[in-house]
Amino acid sequence: MQYVNLDNLRFLLHEMLDVSQLRKIDRFAETDREMIDMTVEAAGQLGDNYLFPHYRSMDKDKAYYEDGRVYVLPCVGEGMRAMGENGYLNATWDLEEGGMQMPLTVVNAGQFALFAANGNIASYATLTAGAANLIRTFGTQELKERYLPKMMSGEWQGTMALTEPQAGSSLSDITTYYEENDDGSYNIKGQKIYISGGDHDSVDNVVHLLLARKKDGPKGTKGVGLFVVPKFLPENGTLVDNHVTTAGIYGKMGQKGYVAAHLMYGEQGETKGYLIGEEFRGLKHMFQMMNEARIGTGLMAAGTASAAYYASLQYAKERPQGRHPDNKDVNAPQVLIIEHADVKRMLLFQKAVVEGSISLLLQCSLYTDLSEHHSDEAVRERNHLILELLTPIAKSYPSEYGNEAVSIGMQVLGGAGYTDDFPLEQHFRDIRVNSIYEGTTTIHGMDLLGRKMLMHNGKAVQLLTEEIQTAIEAAMKYDATRGMATSLAKSLGGVQQVMQHLIGLAQSENPRVFLADATIFLDYFALHVLGWQWLKQAVAAARGLAGEGELSEVFYQSKLRTAEYFYNYELPKVSGHKRILLATERVTLRTTAEELI
Repeated sequence: MQYVNLDNLRFLLHEMLDVSQLRKIDRFAETDREMIDMTVEAAGQLGDNYLFPHYRSMDKDKAYYEDGRVYVLPCVGEGMRAMGENGYLNATWDLEEGGMQMPLTVVNAGQFALFAANGNIASYATLTAGAANLIRTFGTQELKERYLPKMMSGEWQGTMALTEPQAGSSLSDITTYYEENDDGSYNIKGQKIYISGGDHDSVDNVVHLLLARKKDGPKGTKGVGLFVVPKFLPENGTLVDNHVTTAGIYGKMGQKGYVAAHLMYGEQGETKGYLIGEEFRGLKHMFQMMNEARIGTGLMAAGTASAAYYASLQYAKERPQGRHPDNKDVNAPQVLIIEHADVKRMLLFQKAVVEGSISLLLQCSLYTDLSEHHSDEAVRERNHLILELLTPIAKSYPSEYGNEAVSIGMQVLGGAGYTDDFPLEQHFRDIRVNSIYEGTTTIHGMDLLGRKMLMHNGKAVQLLTEEIQTAIEAAMKYDATRGMATSLAKSLGGVQQVMQHLIGLAQSENPRVFLADATIFLDYFALHVLGWQWLKQAVAAARGLAGEGELSEVFYQSKLRTAEYFYNYELPKVSGHKRILLATERVTLRTTAEELI
């Protein structure tokens, strides 16, 4: 069964994004076309062999907690170690560190394929890679030598331990605290909840990247430090209990093979932690992993939506039902449901979400590569600002629209989609959490409107607008894309009008008025961003049909048809959002708690 289209990844990397431009950067000089294609192909093989075969079984034989231990299927550890052995966990690292100096753009294309194969196993591994990268960036040489080899081999799990019962996403209110010991270590005391990968028996150790506050230290985020807190302390070749206690795991709607644990530190003995970076800059350091995880969450959501799309597409191509409305002959054979216009509409929606999402995510990955490794400081700054602006959308659009895409996929199957004879119901349960992971959609809407749109006096918006204008100019050259370009250009004028209105509110009204509809603004702006991505894909497809590509004619025609769908069915939704954002009625603000009965 297909769950991802590797040709689409090659199309995005080579024909839309032109990742060959990265070879001009010394770090990526050896990353040629053959290496890139081999990396994508290897991800497909890893998915086929170690991840996809276990997707359904991890749901039916879910993780469980018993007598203080957490049990998962052996395939979790096997998959993690396979990804480690194949270099996927540290592929972006320096050659001297055991990495391959691979562009993040290429690695994330492969990660998308792995998430599509089995987002549960892939999440254990990518979470570990993120935690290891944080140690690599801010940790001492001793910490790197002690923890990174085992984490990068997939033998040890890594986590980010942030959330607490009383704090949730408000990290300034955490109460887990630390005290310094004479030997340079720190005693950690407190609880963490919803910790993904927090404990399981398929690895030998779990290494927590944990935020804690200095005991009797400053309030708010100023007193917060970042620590390595392992479940077991590696000492003289052995593993010693560090008294990280698992109180239990959460019963979840989906992702039943991907553990979310309630952890206690220092309850049954001393729990030692080791400071990473500067003492009171823990939250700043953690943002590196959080931003990586936001792109990762988008990849996970897009991957799950991809698997759901191909499952529903296969069903639609095999299931006969009904006849066309103009055929009243009951003796005529039924047609496959993929011949019905409304089924094609549903499939086009799924395809538009999946391929639009991964296009945006790889675009952001390219901005990351350029912002971190280009030799020109001005180029690095430009790409960094655009990346900052797009990150809330790259996390939220695949998550929110991925939910809807999988739901639509279930609708394609009809009653069969609601049964566990097909994977759609599992995809539906598994994907739902992505709009909650790494900050709810509301948080990202407030971040986008309240901070990212305004940062550096709107410079990031200006730079992104320049990128979009470049795509519009390129699209005006082709008959197939000229109408799309005109539609996007016209709609962008509305964005400027909305922003002027909202900035006026910010200057004259209570901030609650300005941010009341931030989530709607996020969707409004995201649809324009996805319009830009689909325009870029459509232009690349038009070039392909003109003989400048390497894929089949039907591939490029399918790409253009999906772009047409987006512009005719999805982009028009912005008009309703615009009316709401410009309205003077403030229903949500005027509604009192007592009126919600």
